[in-house]
Amino acid sequence: MTIKVEKSGFVWTVVHDRPESRNAMDPSSADALTRAFLEFDADDTARVAVFYGEGGAFCAGWDLKYVSTLDRSYPLGELDIPPAGPRGNGSEIPRGPLGPSRLELDKPVIAAVAGPAVAGGMELALWCDFRVMQQDAYFGVYCRRWGVPLIDGGTVRLPRIVGQGRALEIILTGRKVPAEECLGIGLCEYVVPNGQVRAKAEELAHDIAAFPPVCVRADRRSAIKSQGLPIRDALIQEWYNGREALIKDGVAGAERFKNGLGRHGDFSRIF
Repeated sequence: MTIKVEKSGFVWTVVHDRPESRNAMDPSSADALTRAFLEFDADDTARVAVFYGEGGAFCAGWDLKYVSTLDRSYPLGELDIPPAGPRGNGSEIPRGPLGPSRLELDKPVIAAVAGPAVAGGMELALWCDFRVMQQDAYFGVYCRRWGVPLIDGGTVRLPRIVGQGRALEIILTGRKVPAEECLGIGLCEYVVPNGQVRAKAEELAHDIAAFPPVCVRADRRSAIKSQGLPIRDALIQEWYNGREALIKDGVAGAERFKNGLGRHGDFSRIF
């Protein structure tokens, strides 16, 4: 089993464990990873996920040994056909070669990046809400050397995160982008000592999971869906998106504040 899920309260840690290939992704791993994240999104007891690669590598991308066996005239084969069944959550387009990269989850996912997250591995990290990297971690479009394109969201998400010019420089050169540089350009949010990345990501996940969940998801959803909208349309979307959270979480939370909880920036006592 290359994908395992470890649960702690409201937090699920989804672990890719294929160390013999530096966690490069083959079809069975991609399918298993997609199933794991769909199960996380559908489970009412799950609030935040951490995505981690076991064995010192986040993900070395699409398994090129597998890619070398593809039909040159039709390399994506059955992946070019959207799956049958109910539409939604990215099912209108085929599954990405790296697995969940086209899913649109309603819950946060934090990438815990150790070692290489290159080519499609970088794309998986970009799919997550934000990234925690350890000091030896790095990104890079290493598939530039072999003529394998970014087809798991890299050309879409990277410019939105770091800007078009910087994204194109990273994409076109294929160079290594170390963790400290990632922090400086906004490609990750934390850099931690080696060996501490999973613990830091899980700590952040537990912090987020402790908050009223309807509101967390509503604010996350609005921040994502507002991208590309005119300001007025985004404000309308934010208003209608937030009403449910105010009804389900906000009024009760204000009452807890009135009764003395969470005063003076205390995030530890809110229930």
